Amino acid sequence: MLNIGDKVKFLNDVGGGRIVSFQSKNIAVVEGDDGFEIPVMITELVKVEEEVAYSNSAGDYSGAGTNKTEKREPEPEEEPEEDYEPVIIPGNDQPRFYMAFYPTDQNNPVGGEIEIYFINDSNYSVLYHYVHFDGDKYQTIDAGTLEPNTKNYIDGLGLSDISNLPKFFFRIIPFEKESKKLVAPISKEVAVNAVKFYKEKSFTENDFFDGKAMVFDLVTNPLVEELDKMTEKDFKKVLDEKDKQNRPEEQAPKPVKQPDIVEVDLHIDELIDSTAGLSNREILDIQLDKFYSEMDDAIKNHVKRIVFIHGVGNGVLKQEIAKKLKSKYARFNFQDASFKEYGFGATMVILRRK
Repeated sequence: MLNIGDKVKFLNDVGGGRIVSFQSKNIAVVEGDDGFEIPVMITELVKVEEEVAYSNSAGDYSGAGTNKTEKREPEPEEEPEEDYEPVIIPGNDQPRFYMAFYPTDQNNPVGGEIEIYFINDSNYSVLYHYVHFDGDKYQTIDAGTLEPNTKNYIDGLGLSDISNLPKFFFRIIPFEKESKKLVAPISKEVAVNAVKFYKEKSFTENDFFDGKAMVFDLVTNPLVEELDKMTEKDFKKVLDEKDKQNRPEEQAPKPVKQPDIVEVDLHIDELIDSTAGLSNREILDIQLDKFYSEMDDAIKNHVKRIVFIHGVGNGVLKQEIAKKLKSKYARFNFQDASFKEYGFGATMVILRRK
């Protein structure tokens, strides 16, 4: 494992230098003998064990007069960690897994390393396999086990990586030490548009980091995922198609056939609920108003004949109707309606000839 300060040689090139920083998980910045710093893939570097010359004289490290050398003292081995007790959160029993991009520079996400995390937000333990796909081949970047309700750093991006992002793939197997059923393995592709890293709103507050991060759900419902990919225009198109399928076929409106004859009953009790307090003149005016409105409607609607049922009575209403027909509607012929159907109590006006 390489660390800052390690002396290295280039695997496929002449020269070397010392590691001064890491641009990402896969790229180290090496300061060469000429003082220039260059980014180099870690896989292209070989660590050089430094040798320290010494003599039999205490304090003399010049190396003069001796060919003896001594390697650096190995670093003390780390003490074994105590057994880890997984954190189990009551009710957190659904498999929920996320991929997160966390910028180390919160004010300028592309100004520093963007750390990539795999997050297990569930009470399951998981086996995971994290892969890059460049359009030609799949490259395993990380694989391992993640305990319940924890997150793990799995990759890093520098500014140069953002311009040529691969597709990210996860294969996840959730499991419990004891369970009554097995959870199906999860396979998920995450394709990220590089433009997102330059937009402030892409990074949001979340439950997993103190700062803002770009978080992707790895267990989305397939239907919801497809809807998210759709543009508003696509979504409207689908709704319109669905509505069209459910909509009955539109037919041209059929022409309304006008009746040959219309009957209008002018008896006052057919026109109003009560005649209490009305004089005979007022009752007659109500009946004539009805006569006028029905005549005008019949003419407008091209009715052929209209029959006014006025009854026999003392003949006042019949006489008034005859007067109006002779004056206001003189262009139309009128006569007594069929005796068989109406007796002497109706007048028929002929509005159109057959």
